Amino acid sequence: MTSLTVDAVPRAPRLTGRRFGIGLSGLAVLLLGMDAAGKLFAPAMMIANSPPLGIVADTSFYQLLGGVLAICTAFYAWPRTSPLGAILLTGYLGGAVFAHLRVGSPLFGFTLFGVYLGVLVWAGLYLRDARVRALLGA
Repeated sequence: MTSLTVDAVPRAPRLTGRRFGIGLSGLAVLLLGMDAAGKLFAPAMMIANSPPLGIVADTSFYQLLGGVLAICTAFYAWPRTSPLGAILLTGYLGGAVFAHLRVGSPLFGFTLFGVYLGVLVWAGLYLRDARVRALLGA
């Protein structure tokens, strides 16, 4: 009688983690896309509802920020360029964290929100992209 070892049983593909990663990435794209769209199409409303960050309250500046964010988010959403998009979004979100730190915004509400989004971006990418997992040795 032959006994089966754990190594002899083929593993099922880990689709659950990949699907969860796609869901996290989709949520990040949705949130960042809404922010970019708001800055592009309704900059006056974004200026009025933003905390005072010491940034020039100019609609063209907010539209420029929205364009940069839209491009970074598009790179992240496209599977082939998603690692580049994650790196670009990390830089963009780091600037947002700095801006909030500079003016003394509440830490857990406004200031760290960019960090929360960055973790969401990278967690989604890690779970859905085998290249990123291989790069990190997982």
